[in-house]
Amino acid sequence: MSEHGVDADDAPRGRARLEPPDLSEKGGLKGGVPQRSDERLFMQLLAFGGCADSGAAARYLQQAGIEGVIYEDVNDPRGIAIVTLTVAPEEFVTRVRPALTSGPFASLTFKPDYTMLGRTYSLGYEPDLRDALIDRPRRTVLNPAWPWGIWYPLRRNGRFAQLPADEQRTILAEHGSIGMTFGAADYVHDIRLACHGLDRDDNDFVIGLIGKDLFPLSALVQAMRKTQQTSLYLDRLGPFFVGRAIWQSSS
Repeated sequence: MSEHGVDADDAPRGRARLEPPDLSEKGGLKGGVPQRSDERLFMQLLAFGGCADSGAAARYLQQAGIEGVIYEDVNDPRGIAIVTLTVAPEEFVTRVRPALTSGPFASLTFKPDYTMLGRTYSLGYEPDLRDALIDRPRRTVLNPAWPWGIWYPLRRNGRFAQLPADEQRTILAEHGSIGMTFGAADYVHDIRLACHGLDRDDNDFVIGLIGKDLFPLSALVQAMRKTQQTSLYLDRLGPFFVGRAIWQSSS
């Protein structure tokens, strides 16, 4: 027996075998066929201090063939953050980890409070599921026209999970409509990642707000404070990493 239930091999004899859960991401119909995918894009943010030459760090990651972004930290004159992305999360250990423990990174000070790791997910009605899960998030993070980024984790409280599904949708629609207006105006483009069980602090989501200017990103955070989700149903928000990209790999 496992900590969270009965293992399949431990089920009593004579009981019907349990069907495994369907873990695929679902989208809307495409060509009359429901879309499904087992691919997701994983993103990780790691922050460091003590960086006197962010250009050297950028050249090193470029030569290592790492896909991602280097931000200079607005709130730390020697701070940087690296956002890396991959559909194969083992690469965070096999490729990213060696790169960030050698070369110009070997002497930097790791800042674990800002570590974020998450995965893209679907809502169930996306007209192009692959674009929603893989291509659009990659384009957003790697777009040289959008160098500014605010990244932060959040955790909902238990009361939200107990609400009826219709009420949850209404609350999320209020939140989402604000983000859509900022996106339509090319002010802010968001990254939404699920991070259940993936970080030290037991957060639920990682949010990246990306754009060409910093002020609209802050203005969106301010506007969201008034929504029911933020004002009533969040246990924790942040810490916030604020930076401007000095290097982005090719999208």
